[in-house]
Amino acid sequence: MTKTKDQDMINRLESAARTGGITKREFIRYSVLAGLTATTATGLWSTKAKAQPKSGGTFRWGLHDGNTSDSHDPGTYLTRQMIFMAHTYRSFLTMIMGDGSLGPDLADSWEASADASEWTFKLSENASFHSGKKLTADDVIASLNHHRGDASTSAAKALLAGVTDIKKDGDYTVVVSLSGGNADFPWLMTDYHLCICPAKEDGTIDWESGDGTGPYKIDSGEFGVQFNLSRHDGWHREGAYFDKVEIIVLNDPNARQTALMTGDVDAVSLIELKTMGLLQRNPNIKIHNIPSAGAITMPMHCNAAPFDNVDVRNALKLAMNRDEIIEKIAFGAATKGNDFHHSPAQPYWPDDLPQREYDPDQAKSLLKKAGAEGLTINLSTADSVYAGAVDMAVLYAEHAKAAGININVVREPNDGYYSDVWLKKPFCLVSWGARPTPDVMYTLAYKDDAAWNESYWQNEQFNKLLLQAKAELDDAKRADMYREMAILAKDDGGTIIPFFNNFVYANSTKVGTPDQLAASWENDGARAASRWWFES
Repeated sequence: MTKTKDQDMINRLESAARTGGITKREFIRYSVLAGLTATTATGLWSTKAKAQPKSGGTFRWGLHDGNTSDSHDPGTYLTRQMIFMAHTYRSFLTMIMGDGSLGPDLADSWEASADASEWTFKLSENASFHSGKKLTADDVIASLNHHRGDASTSAAKALLAGVTDIKKDGDYTVVVSLSGGNADFPWLMTDYHLCICPAKEDGTIDWESGDGTGPYKIDSGEFGVQFNLSRHDGWHREGAYFDKVEIIVLNDPNARQTALMTGDVDAVSLIELKTMGLLQRNPNIKIHNIPSAGAITMPMHCNAAPFDNVDVRNALKLAMNRDEIIEKIAFGAATKGNDFHHSPAQPYWPDDLPQREYDPDQAKSLLKKAGAEGLTINLSTADSVYAGAVDMAVLYAEHAKAAGININVVREPNDGYYSDVWLKKPFCLVSWGARPTPDVMYTLAYKDDAAWNESYWQNEQFNKLLLQAKAELDDAKRADMYREMAILAKDDGGTIIPFFNNFVYANSTKVGTPDQLAASWENDGARAASRWWFES
């Protein structure tokens, strides 16, 4: 019998050899098992073993979510285009590393007071803006203040609501005072809105120019279409191996995957799961399937009928067959949701809560109790939200029929979805990126006054627990609080969570990637431009 090459295994072996994670003897042995000859395996070891990332080339990156209404204002960031751009041309105080840990970006180090109500950040003295201006504490203070105060319209306003003062201690030290303890505060600084922009003399920031301290600077571009960037010689961290980066918006999934297969782009942020198997057989393409805390949500506006009735909300939760959706839409690349926005990939996961299952009879009973039998509602969605988003909505509508619910699936335009549909239409489908801790997620989208409280849910006990958990330094007590919050969201909240989706994306085998890929966003935590390289 003739052996066939297992390209996926060979790719993994090459990665292990490049990072020193495997011996030569092990490499040759497993390469032979994958279908290579011993001679070929030995030659491959010589070229791959502990090879350093190479510099050069233009990295063409196809993204699945961008709008013409996007902006350089970090307070308005919504789409993947702006999130990925933010991690490419701007910087943050901290960053999530490939192994999921918290690492330095503009801040070299940070420390808290005993009660975690004051945090001190020591800034890098090597960081500079693309314009040539040195980064100082004034830029950090102005950038964080952009999201604070009554006049701020930033989506990240709720994240900084507990900040009472931000001051500097010299040019390279920033001290942040909080109204109460927040053990997660350095993690908050990774939120994609909280990038650092140059300060103006009046204490505001210059966001309009697109200036930043990130690994690449903008040369030209058009929102919703494409941006062209080149390496920033003043980048203060490792990486930035490419000479140039082209970030190209390809909302249409067929166009995106065709561009990858024909070599018109080197990587894409999202692939069609139904074609994942086909792409895996392509020897020139490498698929990444990364479990994450990213989620698909279906918020119901709790301040609008019929969703203002908790029995209606719970009936709609019970009317979904999540197992079938994961099998047919996510192709198994997901973790089942339980209608609270806290993933097993996050700390303090409440693993003992019973899973909500498909129960159309109980759903029908709740609708009768609510006086809403024969319910008819619209559900808005678009292809750009998630690969298979429209199909998911249609499948859910089929499930709901057994409960006497008629769901009209409204296919919305890709362009402008998050500005025209999300937070406006009373029932829609949304894709959330992964947040590092439950506090960050709940503060951003479930706190009563959060700008992104997408279901407009108000629960006094939930918000009380959120504040208590934020300041609690005892892990056991904190876990109990998050468990209670999960129950409240599950049984009273206005959000259906079908699943936590894996990040499934792809790149050409010409592209080199680290052995560990961050699970905070697609494409290595949205940092492919600075962490990846061309193999030759």
